[in-house]
Amino acid sequence: MAATAVRHPAVAGRFYPLDPEQLRGEVGTYLAQTPLQTPTCAVGCIVPHAGYMYSGHVAGAVFSALKIPELCLVLCPNHTGMGRPLAIMSDGAWKTPLGDVPIDSVFAAVLKERCPLLQEDSAAHRSEHAIEVELPFLQLLQPQLRFVPIALGTGQFEILAQLGEAIAEGIAAQHERILMVTSSDMNHYESEAVTRGKDRSAIEPILALDARALYDAVITQQVSMCGFGPAVAMLTAARKLGATSAELVKYATSGDVSGDREMVVGYAGAIVR
Repeated sequence: MAATAVRHPAVAGRFYPLDPEQLRGEVGTYLAQTPLQTPTCAVGCIVPHAGYMYSGHVAGAVFSALKIPELCLVLCPNHTGMGRPLAIMSDGAWKTPLGDVPIDSVFAAVLKERCPLLQEDSAAHRSEHAIEVELPFLQLLQPQLRFVPIALGTGQFEILAQLGEAIAEGIAAQHERILMVTSSDMNHYESEAVTRGKDRSAIEPILALDARALYDAVITQQVSMCGFGPAVAMLTAARKLGATSAELVKYATSGDVSGDREMVVGYAGAIVR
């Protein structure tokens, strides 16, 4: 019998603590920073993926507001340029300092069947941080977590929308609730004022659940939102699954932590219901 493939952490000890207890404590702190509320079910969410010291509080605000199901689909951009443009992993597990998270091979197979553009590819995921940094939050809130990872290296709207349609069909065919987690930072390395303005132009269509308007805003306003592709796919799927509203849970920039207001990265946390 073949050994189970394990994807090892690429940014533990850099983006977040390597020590399990330190990591558990830090994630717990970010989850507890938001005023107490009753977690709710959602169709999807958008969370940032920078080092925890910069964006962990935004991710924590989103995840603490959600009932995390046992199965999540996690979509991210491909920062490394490695691998296929629509890269999925269908087998094995991802290791974090908090333990292994198994990939749901059955749901992954359903997605590949409905979207033939998805290709099996571990290379796109090996050094990519954008999904990895979300897993400890999900693990802490849902000990029975299973997931499917998809990394997107294409910016073509038609392909992203086609993927979103296929994801919706795949989720609708399942007999359990599935949360779509979109991992994305917002505008990169411009001034605080410019970044907030550009981010506003992208956040407004997200809150309107308008995938095409988000795409157009990113292109025309030159918003360097790394995960706009995953967000377009998620919003397309969410609308098809019957989502009717979105909420901006928290917004911040790296300047809030670093004090540097001349070169900031924006972080938005949103929930789609």
